[in-house]
Amino acid sequence: MMRTAVLLVVTAGVLSASTSTAWEMNTYSDLARGRFTGVSLDRDGRLALAPRLDTVFSTGQPVIWSVAQAPDGSIYLGTGHRGRLYRIAPSGDSSLIWTSDQAEIFAVTVDLQGAVYAGTAPDGKVYRIENGQAKEVFAPKAKYIWSLAADANGDLFVGTGEPGNVYRVAKNGVGELYYDSGQAHITALAIDSKGQVLAGSEPNGILYRIAAKDKASVLYDSTLPEIRSIVPMPDGTIYAAALGGSLANHAGPLTNALTSLGSVIVTAPATSITVTDSQAGPDLKPKPDTSKATVASQTPATATTALTELSGVEKSALYRINPDLTVETLWSSKDENAYSLAVQPDGVVLLSTDGQGRVYRLTSDRKLALLVQTNEGEATRLLASSKGLLAATADMGKLYRLEEATTPSGTYESPVHDSNSVARWGRITWRSSGGAVKLETRTGNSTRPDNTWSDWEPPVNDRVKSPNARYIQWRATLSGTGAALENISIAYLPQNNPPVVRSVSVTSQAGSTAAQKTAATASNSAAYSITVTDGAEAPVTSSGTPSQTVSRTGGSQILVSWQADDPDGDKLTYALYFRGEEEQQWKLLRANMAENSLLLDGDIFADGRYYFRVVASDRPSNARESAKEAEQTSAPVLIDNTPPVLKISAPRRTDRHVEVEVEAEDATSPLRRCEYSLDAGPWMPVEAVDGVTDGPHENFHIVLDGVRPGEHLLVVRVFDSGGNAGLGKTVLR
Repeated sequence: MMRTAVLLVVTAGVLSASTSTAWEMNTYSDLARGRFTGVSLDRDGRLALAPRLDTVFSTGQPVIWSVAQAPDGSIYLGTGHRGRLYRIAPSGDSSLIWTSDQAEIFAVTVDLQGAVYAGTAPDGKVYRIENGQAKEVFAPKAKYIWSLAADANGDLFVGTGEPGNVYRVAKNGVGELYYDSGQAHITALAIDSKGQVLAGSEPNGILYRIAAKDKASVLYDSTLPEIRSIVPMPDGTIYAAALGGSLANHAGPLTNALTSLGSVIVTAPATSITVTDSQAGPDLKPKPDTSKATVASQTPATATTALTELSGVEKSALYRINPDLTVETLWSSKDENAYSLAVQPDGVVLLSTDGQGRVYRLTSDRKLALLVQTNEGEATRLLASSKGLLAATADMGKLYRLEEATTPSGTYESPVHDSNSVARWGRITWRSSGGAVKLETRTGNSTRPDNTWSDWEPPVNDRVKSPNARYIQWRATLSGTGAALENISIAYLPQNNPPVVRSVSVTSQAGSTAAQKTAATASNSAAYSITVTDGAEAPVTSSGTPSQTVSRTGGSQILVSWQADDPDGDKLTYALYFRGEEEQQWKLLRANMAENSLLLDGDIFADGRYYFRVVASDRPSNARESAKEAEQTSAPVLIDNTPPVLKISAPRRTDRHVEVEVEAEDATSPLRRCEYSLDAGPWMPVEAVDGVTDGPHENFHIVLDGVRPGEHLLVVRVFDSGGNAGLGKTVLR
């Protein structure tokens, strides 16, 4: 069955509220953020039925740290946080064979003779388990035993933490320091095809090849702090997984599963090809001095401090070290930690992560697919066993087997889509093939689906039937042979939200004819500007919102400006109104403005108190019936163009003592300052007779002492709130 539809889709960044849009999920990165149950995802963004996932064994413990297979086909599991070792017999029967007095069994291995070894923490010791009895075989005085590996000669290699050393325990039980890495932890061990030891470290993410005691070389120095898993191949190729978090911090449960799977990067030989819109992150650590690695006699460096895990940068990576020692980065992720690897003979790499316990497949031609999701917190270990591919998990310590056959049915739940406002849903379209595909939707107004959301409901006549809401999610159920799904799209019309007028400001602007006068009197002018903002964002102060005073010198203008925006990104137009304080109706100054300001001639307003109102409309982007408006009114604006009037009494002079009375009055605004100048001398301030210069009518008493005999000129000026100066003079004789 094939379903196709053609939709007109407008880029989200330029959508207006009256334009329908579509939520499309077409690519791998789109779909990888959802929840998979029995469904896989290929690199081309195609959902299909996943390999069947069978539960082999549930330990009842929080986490399985380590997995190993014995020559007879038995599987051994080391768990935390109660330190238990389990055996799954070839028949499938399971049993608890040892309970450690330590909390964690981080490492388990089985040698060619079938001897089982387990490493513990936080008191790092190695035990040999036989017939349900554990015998301590090595105690290196380290805090952690992270890794174990047995070679063909029967020697056991031990990777420790704090300090990060590699030890060799011979068949006779004698242990010795094999290599001191100078690192804090040896987090992974493996034996290559030549019998050499491969060791991964933390916190500098170095992969070593140890050819003999105290003799090592660096195969690769990763930009990530920790080498987590190593898989050597018969032809000399080595695969390694690195991650960005300190394993030493994982003594408790592993990192919680991430809620979203973001970018992954697949690289081809010699050329890095980014298949999503994000780039690999920067280096997380300084490069260590690795010169000691090739000189056995050099003193090991001091172990460095583990790095803190960072978000938004490269978090894990998969490397391939070729036999000629060239290195390729096959995969990297900013969102998931790759914990374990398994490599098939044909070069197909399987890797497990902490992204809801996922297992990925990377083919030899660099095609990445999400193979299966266990929906556990982490898939901690992979093992290519005689029983097939096994995956161990955390959150619940379970062992799963991936079958070759696909599951008969599976479901996929999309991530939640936010339409940013209550939306009206339209058509849902998809492309399917094979088997049967059923789609359903549900909607709600809470960020995460809960019991307030609607029930799952199938579309009717290809239209979403879920109620109008802000959030929507879809679910697909796949069943039958070859069932597949891709290119899912939901059309919707967002609710139109009203614009917001954030602020209205009124200021005076000096005209060209007044520029020189303005500059000359700047020190004495009362430049004054007040902005009124939207109540939701305006700061609240005890002083309240004062009246705004706008003064005017010759040729000045009044600038009314405002700030407004629209949550839907709609285009706005504005209308500006005014009214006087004693007036009842608003008068229109200008309509249908696209600009956010209007310059007015100051002469059109007589002295008085005025209000200005801005009305914003999103009509240019919406149909008339759905268009919205918003408005904001300025604080009172006092326009004062007239200076105060002064009356100066006749001077009263006695010898060198002179007294003058000044009466000042302003018709519009309160007086603010009085000052005088004698014989063109400096201006000297005078306070009102009542103590405060704050009313429209004030009296001032000027007293002059030490006035020399003769004629003198006394000039008085008084300023009002608008900065207008009234002047008067009198002659002293």
